Amino acid sequence: MTDDTKVLYELDGDVAIITLHDPATMNACGLDMAQEMTRAFERAAGEARAIVLTGTGKGFCSGANLGSTASNMNGTQDPEQMDAGAALESIYNPLVTTIRDLPVPVVTAVNGAAAGIGCSFALLGDIILASENAYFLQAFRRIGLVPDGGSTYMLARAVGRARAMEMMLLGEKIFAPQALEWGLINRVTSQDTLLDEAKALAHTLASGPTKTLSMIRQAAWASLDNDWKSQLALERDLQRDAGRTKDFRIGVMAFLSKQVAQFTGR
Repeated sequence: MTDDTKVLYELDGDVAIITLHDPATMNACGLDMAQEMTRAFERAAGEARAIVLTGTGKGFCSGANLGSTASNMNGTQDPEQMDAGAALESIYNPLVTTIRDLPVPVVTAVNGAAAGIGCSFALLGDIILASENAYFLQAFRRIGLVPDGGSTYMLARAVGRARAMEMMLLGEKIFAPQALEWGLINRVTSQDTLLDEAKALAHTLASGPTKTLSMIRQAAWASLDNDWKSQLALERDLQRDAGRTKDFRIGVMAFLSKQVAQFTGR
């Protein structure tokens, strides 16, 4: 790790802790940070059984870094030729898709502002914890851009079209208690206990039947798009695969013997 590293990586047992680390910008995500995040998640996918994503300092992620050294444009100076979506196609969209398709569950610990694409990162968690002072902000309309990072997809499915429209069109902060009321997140914690609670949840997930949890994630994401018949067919196929895992046999034997299952992740 070098001094200019903007993503910290720690392995705590079977849990990978990925921390966005640019507190001077409240962890604004430029192209460099996005690339570091991709590498961190890919590493975690190969050596961890659960992941915690959080931020350093007062912010979780304040959005894309629009500074000159982390431009999201395509390099042209002609306003009519600028492509603010170029980096989405090459960097950010592959990143959020990597997170969605991980073979292990993700807990997001939102310690402050989750704005712009930072809001997308937060909502990609399978379990989303937020400190009492955290807030979620669709900041794009403030600079004349469209929500990205999967926000337009996830928000409407999480809180319904009307509330998603409110967040995106008005660009108002949704603080953690309101986000919990809306069903946008799972739990609100104190600032002091946020990371500990996130780690505890991640360790609970990491001690579970990892392959099956991966299948559950796959089924849950697919359900957002599948029709009834397609989803039942997917459940059938995934149940076949789950039934062939070593953890299924361990789970059944533990159940029958009234013991706590010691899953292996295989």
